[in-house]
Amino acid sequence: MSSMQQEALFNLKAVVQQTGLKPDTLRAWERRYGLPQPERSEGGHRLYSQRDIGTIRWLMARQREGLSISRAVDLWQQIEATGRDPLVNEMPLVTRRPAAPPPHVLGESLAELRKSWTSACLTYDEKRAEQAMSQAFALYPPDVVAVELLQKAVAEIGDGWYRGDVSVQQEHFCSELTVRRLEALVMAAPPPTRSGRILAACPAEESHVLGLLLLTLLLRRQGWDVVYLGANVPLERLEVTVTATRPDLVVLSAQQLHTAATLREMALLLQDMEVPAAYGGLIFNLLPALRTRIPGHFLGERLDLAPQVVERLVMAPRRLPSAEPVADAYLQARSHFQDRLGLIEADVLRDLEDDQMPLRHLAMANRHLAMNIEAALALGDPGYLGSDLAWVEGLLQNRDLSNGNLKHFLKVYRRAAAARLDERGAPVVAWLDQVTARG
Repeated sequence: MSSMQQEALFNLKAVVQQTGLKPDTLRAWERRYGLPQPERSEGGHRLYSQRDIGTIRWLMARQREGLSISRAVDLWQQIEATGRDPLVNEMPLVTRRPAAPPPHVLGESLAELRKSWTSACLTYDEKRAEQAMSQAFALYPPDVVAVELLQKAVAEIGDGWYRGDVSVQQEHFCSELTVRRLEALVMAAPPPTRSGRILAACPAEESHVLGLLLLTLLLRRQGWDVVYLGANVPLERLEVTVTATRPDLVVLSAQQLHTAATLREMALLLQDMEVPAAYGGLIFNLLPALRTRIPGHFLGERLDLAPQVVERLVMAPRRLPSAEPVADAYLQARSHFQDRLGLIEADVLRDLEDDQMPLRHLAMANRHLAMNIEAALALGDPGYLGSDLAWVEGLLQNRDLSNGNLKHFLKVYRRAAAARLDERGAPVVAWLDQVTARG
């Protein structure tokens, strides 16, 4: 540690602003545990160094991991006793030196409780699901339960729905229980202790809020002031709310390709308003190239680590990454495709009228493909449709449809698009040519 970092330059107010810790708590730590150890000015006022601030943040991080302050101080002293610096060796010690394993009741681990909760949800047994959840919260910190039980269980159930093993009703029941519990936890979080405000929202047509709710919970439990707007936030509503709340950072979440396109519109608006944006979601993990199209900070692929990124962005703002522009040809293709979409879909319905594909699946395929073609063009690359097409194919196959259904549908769609689009629609027809030529 440099001498500059050990120089006592910060008064109590500055330390409170940087750490979010209350002054009374800071004084109590110093009095009871001897950490931190500030110097005193000639007038008797406390003066802290950058190392003191690092020490406070280290202790706070250990508390978030479930340690009491006394055990966190003991751990600090044990590390120093070995001749190491806790601030230098923090990461390995955090992951390899937990304070103590949580107690088990009836031999149930968190994985077993997750299995019990999932089983109860799939049989619509709300009482048993709540019992499993309550037991988990009695044994483990809320942050751990939210990520390791709720997030993972909902992901497992979503995979089951995709495979056709879980019904829509079961998936909705599980999701509603999860959202209800997370909303209650968010509301019960302690008042903010940190300076700075964060706004959290999903773009228009994005109804999957689990990831954003989880992040909101983690941030609030770390003392951040988070204004949670939730699902399906129209662009104009975001603008009004940002003007009213004046956030230091806006966090956006999208899970699908078409909502990634609307998230991009939000990020561009925030850029014009000179408000920094951060974003994340499943689609940005599946398609990393999309990140180059968003003028904002990517929060990373792991939700449990996202709060650390948020903290850095609020405490030490960085220059906003620039977004790659979208070529005019793609924007013109999108507008032309939207104008002719009704004619294309009418042709598809007519040509597939006598086929075996159920009408509801045909309507779903039509709507899904159109939304994502528009989104891919708005984002500047029809190639983004690749992974989404695989998802649709799997979904249709797992609804008792043959492997050839989607291929046949795409060939018919390609024929209708080629007939109804002029040269402006060339990117759409070219992409359909590629996918129909694969087999």
